[in-house]
Amino acid sequence: MADAITLNVEGMSCGHCIRAVTKAITALDATAKVEVDLAAKRVVAQTNLPRADVVRAVEEEGFAVKA
Repeated sequence: MADAITLNVEGMSCGHCIRAVTKAITALDATAKVEVDLAAKRVVAQTNLPRADVVRAVEEEGFAVKA
């Protein structure tokens, strides 16, 4: 089973943001399950990717990942 990686992400505000983050992560791991909570500014990815790869994918879409 894939590990859950939870990220606090600033700058997400709409459906386009959800699609961009989801697409960025699933481009690296097609089997990843991604949940985005705009109100909580949180992304939870069930994936076998290293955390650093998930963070980089989200940041490359223009969002800031907070510790």
